[in-house]
Amino acid sequence: QVQLVESGGGLVQAGGSLRLSCAASGIRFTIAAMGWYRQAPGKQRELVATLSSSDTINYADSVKGRSTISRDNAKNTVYLQLNSLKPEDTAVYYCMAKYGFSTYWGQGAQVTVSS
Repeated sequence: QVQLVESGGGLVQAGGSLRLSCAASGIRFTIAAMGWYRQAPGKQRELVATLSSSDTINYADSVKGRSTISRDNAKNTVYLQLNSLKPEDTAVYYCMAKYGFSTYWGQGAQVTVSS
């Protein structure tokens, strides 16, 4: 059974930083493509960043230069460091794993940025 468990969300002031973590189980983490998506109220889920098994990284323009995605294969964990946070970064952040022909999602972590 595949499980993705996010942690690290919370309330932060504008300009602050946050690090999200996603612990994966039930997959061969080293060959999974991992990513972070977010969904703000009333909006569609959108890509934040992805990190392939070969360490190819892709960032959304909205977070480029302010965020870093990384993975620790020994801990089966992917991270998203968010800096210089803005109120428009407020959303539920979801961890995503692509493994084989399937895509898996975590339960989401709320990030709220106050102005």
